Amino acid sequence: MITFGPVPSRRLGRSLGINNIPPKQCSYSCAYCQLGWTETLSRERRQFYPPEQIVAEVTRRVAELRTLNQPVDYLTFVADGEPTLDRHLGWLITRLRPLRIKIAVISNASLLSQADVRNELLGADWVSLKVDTVQPRMWRNINRPQHDLRLDEILTGLRQFAAQFRGTLTTETMLVRMLNDSPDQIEAVARFVAEIKPATAYLAVPTRPPAEPWVEPPTEDALNCAYQIFRRYCAAVELLTGYEGDAFASTGDLTTDLLSITAVHPLRDDAVQSLLAKCGADAATLRRLVVTGQLTETEYEGHRFYLRPTLSHAAN
Repeated sequence: MITFGPVPSRRLGRSLGINNIPPKQCSYSCAYCQLGWTETLSRERRQFYPPEQIVAEVTRRVAELRTLNQPVDYLTFVADGEPTLDRHLGWLITRLRPLRIKIAVISNASLLSQADVRNELLGADWVSLKVDTVQPRMWRNINRPQHDLRLDEILTGLRQFAAQFRGTLTTETMLVRMLNDSPDQIEAVARFVAEIKPATAYLAVPTRPPAEPWVEPPTEDALNCAYQIFRRYCAAVELLTGYEGDAFASTGDLTTDLLSITAVHPLRDDAVQSLLAKCGADAATLRRLVVTGQLTETEYEGHRFYLRPTLSHAAN
């Protein structure tokens, strides 16, 4: 599915997702990733889907939602992999402008050393860039980048982009217990983030099942310490620690809704029950998707989640 939602976003209101990268092709294989291990680790930009197809599908979905009087606050490039790997990203941003909806891109920032990527992102209204650490050894432990990438070049690219961008720039730092949640790690990241002056610096914790089972959120004490350190350097800091809610838009087809949303956004059980009610369906459809391997169930932090299996698991 190229479009999914709208889904309730912690930062963007009602966000219509654009999934412009197939699963799971990324420049990182983050230990905490909610989509599991990266199947194809790459930094090469190329075409994944015909760009005309993406524009057509987004346009059709927006028209449907307008007919249903369902608002969309942002068209958001948030994919099964890193959205800037799509060499048509800038073209897509331009071609979606006639829909008169703000455009957001959520990126891991790994390709910002490339001038063409920076220039294409300048066309967006809202950009989120990942800054989990500024220390190379920790970067390789937590983000597990493609081997040709260099952290110093990425950080330089971040500075260059921030100096040019006139939209809303935010950063996101994912904190993992016993990895990058120590005061010295946080202080170093906060100092760097302060240089690029984001509108908001977000501190996130893993709230969905991660790629590695040993990944855990920091303690409340460590999280509060991180927040206080960031507040010394950044004007606006927010925590991203809660569940987004269950106000998912429904197409009326439960299978379509479940498979499109869980492709990039694991659904907690209470959100699934809400979708069941909206579609007037019972649990039989959900159970069939699980039994046939199209969805998988998992437990995390005391909650049951449903998500799409990765290609390797789906093949077993």
